[in-house]
Amino acid sequence: MQTNFSLAQLADPQTARSEQVLRACVHCGFCTATCPTYVLLGDELDSPRGRIYLIKDMLENDRPATQEVAKHVDRCLSCLSCMTTCPSGVHYMHLIDHARDHVEATYDRPLMDRLTRALLARVLPSRTLFRLAIGGAMVAKPFAGLFASIPGLAPVAAMLRLAPARPATRSADEGVRRFPAQGTRRARVALLDGCAQPVLRPEIDAAAIRLLTRLGVEIVRPVGGGCCGSLTHHMGKEELALANARANVDAWMREIEGEGLDAILVTTSGCGTTIKDYGHMLRTDPAYAERAAKVSALAKDVSEFLAAQELPAPVIAPGIRVAYHSACSLQHGQRVRTAPKALLAGAGFTVLEPAEGHLCCGSAGTYNILQPEIAGRLRARKVANIERTDPQVIAAGNIGCMTQIGGGTRVPVVHTVELLDWATGGPMPAELAGLRAAA
Repeated sequence: MQTNFSLAQLADPQTARSEQVLRACVHCGFCTATCPTYVLLGDELDSPRGRIYLIKDMLENDRPATQEVAKHVDRCLSCLSCMTTCPSGVHYMHLIDHARDHVEATYDRPLMDRLTRALLARVLPSRTLFRLAIGGAMVAKPFAGLFASIPGLAPVAAMLRLAPARPATRSADEGVRRFPAQGTRRARVALLDGCAQPVLRPEIDAAAIRLLTRLGVEIVRPVGGGCCGSLTHHMGKEELALANARANVDAWMREIEGEGLDAILVTTSGCGTTIKDYGHMLRTDPAYAERAAKVSALAKDVSEFLAAQELPAPVIAPGIRVAYHSACSLQHGQRVRTAPKALLAGAGFTVLEPAEGHLCCGSAGTYNILQPEIAGRLRARKVANIERTDPQVIAAGNIGCMTQIGGGTRVPVVHTVELLDWATGGPMPAELAGLRAAA
């Protein structure tokens, strides 16, 4: 693609990177076939190629984002399926991130949209506020239909519908900072503290800790870590995201420079994709560029790390049919595709692969709140494909996907690591109690 940026514009590192991405695009349109919004809506401007033209025009001409541009940029899920499909290696992720930053800085959103985004950016990264919000949502949940009927309040209705039916729980080991390996120590890793997942499903990290320590892995959760920044990053609130990134880099570097780390493990694949990009996000910060690159190089999804370990033989023979949902952030963002399925099969589960596995479920961070209509259609399509495989349980590696899919099906949804922990000596996930009763 021919570009016409001035030398002054290219002096900005973000613009220079976006120009590299734009010039790689050859207009082939292969990306349209695998873009969820284009598949649903059939609008060229809701495809990666169409958004690329809008972004190019906006950035080249130093224009503030218009309502039209903001609409189509906002509709992008950042599922990155287009990056898997693209034969030219267009790094669409960096381009759409820049576009969101530009939209946030130059577009005057409607009042309710601004308030909703500010609320999400403040509440979701804070466990304390998120727990309080869930309590309030449980009370207001019956009124979701009323909110949906009021113009501008559809996101509020979506939040209420996504809220869990049970109060937010707290893991007994939430404040524990070190988990020693059982037996001979084979590795030492840090585990992302996170924000939303420990509130919604603390059982996930508990399962990962049990499994890893049984394998001889020492786990640390350094003081000072927390939200990875992805939720605010994908809303264009770049300074908030970078503040989270720096806090995590500081926390993990203390461990790297102290006793050392073999890996930084993440059990939420959406967070993992962002952490693996810290090196890019902080590349222009002289105090953090080198350190962020070290952190990104050590970051691994928990399934990616487990695939390189020698897991013990299963202590049970579950024989359960598991539909594996490959989160977009894992299969497209991190290119981790076979490891989770191989691990589940090796643990004795019958792994089922639903049709259209490359298409997003509609979760995408805060997308299912900010774009509830499109997200709902994507969820219905995803759930229909999953249920056609006749699974007994659904496994995924991302809390957002688990929450989104779980809201549309009665089939229990659990994290991949929960099943692996159970098969190798841990407790059965509570969500599978119905399977035990049926058996």
